Amino acid sequence: MTEHIGLDRLTGIVAFARAASLGSYTSAARSLGISPSAVSKSVQRLEQQLGLRLFSRTTRSLVLTPEGSNLHELALRLLKEVEDIHQAAVAARSEPSGTLKITASVPVGVHLISPLLPRFRDRFPKVSIDLRLGDRFIDLIEEGIDIAIRVGDLGDSRLISKHLAPHRVCAFASPEYLKRRGTPVHPDELVEHDCINFRYQSSGQSLRWPFKDGERVLEFIPEAKIVADASDAVAAILIAGGGIGISPTYVAAGYVKRGLLVPVLIDYTYERSNISAVWPESRRGNPNVKAFMSLLSQAFRTPAPWDEELGIELRRTPKSMLRIRTPAATETKRARSRPTADR
Repeated sequence: MTEHIGLDRLTGIVAFARAASLGSYTSAARSLGISPSAVSKSVQRLEQQLGLRLFSRTTRSLVLTPEGSNLHELALRLLKEVEDIHQAAVAARSEPSGTLKITASVPVGVHLISPLLPRFRDRFPKVSIDLRLGDRFIDLIEEGIDIAIRVGDLGDSRLISKHLAPHRVCAFASPEYLKRRGTPVHPDELVEHDCINFRYQSSGQSLRWPFKDGERVLEFIPEAKIVADASDAVAAILIAGGGIGISPTYVAAGYVKRGLLVPVLIDYTYERSNISAVWPESRRGNPNVKAFMSLLSQAFRTPAPWDEELGIELRRTPKSMLRIRTPAATETKRARSRPTADR
């Protein structure tokens, strides 16, 4: 007689698979929307039921035992089958309903995606939204995400993608700062200004400032007076008169419209990468995904509304023209007119 699988065992398999993939009970709990202790107890019960140790626990992370590694692959296969059943049922519906899970980086989510959600809910009131923001790379298939909004190289052939808009960055400063310190007319002149830079949370690396000079792209890391690891923090520092900084145009456009920031060196700005929507193949027929992609296509028109407000001409530069510049090299090329306070 075939033994029936109990609900607690299925719960344990889900908790185990997620903890193994993410490397900690805390991350698994955040992904599943439950407490870390609930994940831990579910995994412990599963270990007792199987009579196996699935993890070698350390103070910092979870490490799969050889038995746990083998079972992890089987667990992922089982969960994929469950997900396929769910998606088949969802695709059979004609009307969007249920939960739509979306992930994006914090600035993209705050400035571009969040403002669209009330409009989407007005059109499709039977759909609830689960928006997850952060810099951590998420495996959409494993974590059950419906749509991700990503910047830059996509690099996952398992995903369907759609280009939404160019991702452009530009230098900005407050009117007060420029009145006090003058406006640079060439990137070389930034060495005489207080530069505010951005640092990536995921890698800890500082942003290279890109400028298009003729047929070349110049990139360098300025000597920054203040460094922050959030785009909105950089914008707040610039608004307060802290200096000149690089910001995504979609973050700064609203502040420019309100007179709080001014584009600087705008003629040297270029299209750096792309903003794209990606979703798993299993979501191809999902009515929620189709409905949200339709809204994104309307909102992310060409040219991008935020670039249009700044009057930035779209210019794509081949990577073959890229030239890396260092602050030292920049220092040697300063034989140009200096800014004046009223320029």
